[in-house]
Amino acid sequence: MSWGTELWDQYDNLSFHTQKGIDFLERYGHFIRDRCLIEMEYAGKLRRLVKNYQPKKKEEEEYQYSTCKAFKAMLCEVNDLAGQHEVIAENLQSDVIREINYLVKDIKEERKKLLQDSAKYVAMINNQVASLERSRKNYEKAFKEAERALDNFQRADADLNLSRAEVEKQRMNMAIKNQHCEESKNEYANQLQKTNELQSQHYKALMPEVFRQLQELDEKRIRNVRHFMAHSADVERNVFPIINKCLDGIINAANQVNEKQDTILVIERYKSGFEPPGDFPFDDLSRGGESTPLILPGSGNTYVSSGVGAHRSESMTVKGTMSAGKLKKRVGLFAIFSSNKDDYSELPPNQRRKKILQKLDEMQAKLHQEIAAKDGLMKMKGVYESNPALGDPMSTEGQLNECSQRIDKLNSDIAKYQGLLQEVECNVSPAGTRKHELTEHNGIGNGSTNNLSNHNNRINTSLTDGRAPLGEDESLSRSASDSSVSIPAVGLNNRYSGETVSLGASRNSLANDEDPPPYYDIHDLPPLGTCTALYAFEATSEGSIPMFDGEQLLIIEQDQGDGWTRVRRQPPNVEEGFVPTSYISIHSS
Repeated sequence: MSWGTELWDQYDNLSFHTQKGIDFLERYGHFIRDRCLIEMEYAGKLRRLVKNYQPKKKEEEEYQYSTCKAFKAMLCEVNDLAGQHEVIAENLQSDVIREINYLVKDIKEERKKLLQDSAKYVAMINNQVASLERSRKNYEKAFKEAERALDNFQRADADLNLSRAEVEKQRMNMAIKNQHCEESKNEYANQLQKTNELQSQHYKALMPEVFRQLQELDEKRIRNVRHFMAHSADVERNVFPIINKCLDGIINAANQVNEKQDTILVIERYKSGFEPPGDFPFDDLSRGGESTPLILPGSGNTYVSSGVGAHRSESMTVKGTMSAGKLKKRVGLFAIFSSNKDDYSELPPNQRRKKILQKLDEMQAKLHQEIAAKDGLMKMKGVYESNPALGDPMSTEGQLNECSQRIDKLNSDIAKYQGLLQEVECNVSPAGTRKHELTEHNGIGNGSTNNLSNHNNRINTSLTDGRAPLGEDESLSRSASDSSVSIPAVGLNNRYSGETVSLGASRNSLANDEDPPPYYDIHDLPPLGTCTALYAFEATSEGSIPMFDGEQLLIIEQDQGDGWTRVRRQPPNVEEGFVPTSYISIHSS
C-alpha cells in the first residue's frame, strides 16, 4: 500500500497528517522531558529526606543500637536509590530527548522540502490547465467568428442587389476567419496534448514520488517513537539490578536488628553498679531517739534511721540503681573550688568506669600519634646531622621540645585516669563489675585500643632488650634532646601498670643497672629467623652494627616500616643492632 497510488488526490490531508505526526513527536519529547524533571525532583527530595534524618552529633550515642544502625544503613541505601533515579533522568536526557530533538528537526526540514516540491508541481499543472483553457476559449471565439463570416458571405452571394466587390469582400473575410479558426484549433489541440501529458506525469510520477517520501518520513517517525518508548523502558530496566541491590541492602540491614543485643547495650549503658537496697531497719522508739521518715527507693533521697546499722550514706543513693539517673553530689562551699568534673565523679560507678575507659583509649591514641611524630622528627634531625646540606638540625629542636611536653602531659593524664580506674574497680562490688575488662583494656584491649596492639608489642620487646620503643634508637643519630619521651607501660606485667618507660633510655643505661631484672637481658629474645647480608654495611650511627657481604645474621625484630631490621651476630661474637632492610635477604626460621 502506497500513499502515491491510494491517496493520489489527498494532498491536503497528507500535509495535515504529517504535521500532526510531528506535533505528536514533539509532545512525546515534552513528556520525557517532564518525566526527567520529576525523576530529578524525586531524587532531590529523597536526598533531602536522607539528610534530614541523618543522626545528629548529639544523637551518636543512641546509634549504637542495632535498630539505629539498621536505620542508618537504610538511609545510605535510600541515598543510593536517589542516585539511580538521577541516572535514569540523565540517560533519558542524553539518549532520548536529544535524539527526539534531532529527529523533529530533520523531519521538519524534509517535510518542508517535499511540500515545496509538491507546491511547485501543483503550480505547474495549474498553469498548464489555465493555458489550455485560454486556448480553448480562443478557439471557441474564432470558430464562432468563422461561422458568422460564412453566414454573411452566403447572404451576400444570394443578394442580387449587392455588387460583386461586396460579395468578394465577404468571401475574403470568410477565408480569413476560417484560417484564424483553424490556427486557434491547432493551438487548442497542442495545449490539450501538453496538458494531458503534464497531468499524467503529475499524478503518476511527480506527486506519487512526493507522497512516497512523505510516507517514508512518517514511517521513520513512527519507528523512532517505538524505539524511544522501548529505550526509555530499557534505561529504567538497566538500573533495576542496582536498585535491587539497594533493596537487598535494606533487607540485610533489617536482618541485623537484634533485640537481645540491644537489651544488653541498654544494660551496659544505664547500669549504675550499685547494689539493690537492703531491708528497712526497725525503729525501736522505746530506746529513745526520733524516727526518720522512710523514703522509697528511686526517689533520689537517702534515709537515716536511729537503728543500729541503719545509716546509708548519700553516696550510696539508689537513684542510679532504680532510675539510671546521674547522682547528685552534695558539695560544700570550698568544694566548689576544688571539684574536678574530669574525673566523672558525678556518674554512677559503672558509668564512670565506662567513661574513664573511653578517655584512656582516646589519650593512648593521641600518645601513639605524638610518639610517631617525635620519631619522625628524630629521624629528620639525624638526616640533617649526617647531611647538613639538607637542613639545620637545630631547626627541629623547638618541635621536639613541644612534642616531648605533649607526651609528658599525656603520660601524666594517663597515669591519673589509670589511678581513677583502679579506684573505681576497687569500689564497685564484685556482683556489679567485671575486673577482667581492665586487663583487656590494658593488654588485649577493645575498640580503639586494638589499634595500639602493635605499639604495645614493640614496647614489650624493647623493654626486655633494654632498647627504647618505637625505634627510638633506630634513627641515624641521637642527641640529648630525646631523653624525655615516655609512655605508660600498658600491656606489661601487672606490677608495672601505671608506670612509665623513658623512650630516651638507652640500652647501656639499662644494662648498667646494678640488679637488672632478668627480662632485660638482650640475649633472651629468641630469633625470628635468619638473614644473609647482600652488601657490606658500615655502621655510622648509634644503634647500628656493621656487616660484611655474605654474613649470616639472626633476626631479632622485623622491620617496622622505617627501613631498619634488628639483627644479632652468631656466637661467640654476640653483637646486636640495626641494619638496613634493603641490604639483607631474609630467610624463614
